Amino acid sequence: MNEATHDWRPGTNPERLQRRAAMLAAIRAFFAERGVLEVDTPQLVNFAVTDRHLHSAEVRWPGSDERPRYLHTSPEYAMKRLLAAGSGDIYQMCHVFRGEEHGALHNSEFMMVEWYRRGWAFTALMAEVDALLRRVLGGVTGAPARFLHYEQAFLETLECNPLTDSDSALAARARAAGFEDALVRRCERDELLDLLMGACIGPKLGLDGPVFVHRYPASQAALARLDPLDSRVALRFELYLHGVELANGFEELADAHEQRARFAADQRARAARNLTVPAMDEFMLAALKAGLPACCGVALGFDRLLMIACGATRIEEVLAFTSQHA
Repeated sequence: MNEATHDWRPGTNPERLQRRAAMLAAIRAFFAERGVLEVDTPQLVNFAVTDRHLHSAEVRWPGSDERPRYLHTSPEYAMKRLLAAGSGDIYQMCHVFRGEEHGALHNSEFMMVEWYRRGWAFTALMAEVDALLRRVLGGVTGAPARFLHYEQAFLETLECNPLTDSDSALAARARAAGFEDALVRRCERDELLDLLMGACIGPKLGLDGPVFVHRYPASQAALARLDPLDSRVALRFELYLHGVELANGFEELADAHEQRARFAADQRARAARNLTVPAMDEFMLAALKAGLPACCGVALGFDRLLMIACGATRIEEVLAFTSQHA
C-alpha cells in the first residue's frame, strides 16, 4: 500500500452513519415486537464452509502449531446448533467475511441479518421479510411484493426454461446474452444459470417493488429442503429490490444424512477445481442428527439494504471503511 492510498477518512458521511444506527435499532425493535430472541455466536470458527462458491478467510495465531481457524461466512451453522438445543426463534446481526468478493455491491466484510422461524413454511417467511423491508424502508419499498417462480423468471426474461432446456440450449442463450464463448465453455449448467440470473434477470427485478424469486433448481438447494411436490426444485427463495439481490432464504434441510451427502458433493466439486477442500462442519452435522426443529431461515444483506435506503450506488458509500481501508 503506497502513500497515495493512505486516506484515513471514512468513506461515508455522518448522516449515513446515523441512518445505519437508526436502521439497526428499527430491526431490533421489529424482532422484539415479534418475540424473536437476539443471539450472538462466534465469528472465528473451527470449520470453513464447503460451498464451492464461498472462500473462507483462514486465521492462524503466531507461533501456534494448531490447525487454522476461519472467519465465518455466515452465522447459519452456529444458529442451527442453537435451534437444535431449544433456543426457539432467533435472529442475529453480525459481520461476516467472504474472500474474493469486491465490486459495487461487494465488500469482503459486510453485515448480515439472519433469522430463523420454527414451524413456518418459507412462504410465511417471505411475507415477514417483506414486512421488515416496509418497516425500515417505508415508501422506498414501492409496490406490493411479487412472488415469482425461478422457472417463470427465466421464461419471462430470456424465453428459456432452466429446468427443462438442455445444457447446449442454455449455453447458446448465454452466448446470445453477450458472454464470451471461452467463458461459456468452462461453465457447468448451474454456473450458466447463475450467469444468466446475475447479469440478465436479477438487475431487472424489483424496480417497482420487492420481488421474491422462489423454488430454485434442486441442484442449487444448498441447505434447503426439496419441494415434496416437485423434486426438481428446492424450497429456497431470493429477494430482489431495485435490481439488487438482498436476501437468500430456505425451508431448512433437517436430514443429517442428506446434508452430509451435499457437503461431500461440495468437496468433490472443489477438488475438481483445484480449490482447497475444507473438512465438513461436524458440529453442525451432529446438531442435525440430534434434531433440528422444522424451521425456515433467511440471511439479509444489511449494507445493501442501507444502500437502497440512502440511494447509494456503491457499497463503500454506506460503510465507515472498506476492507481496503480498514
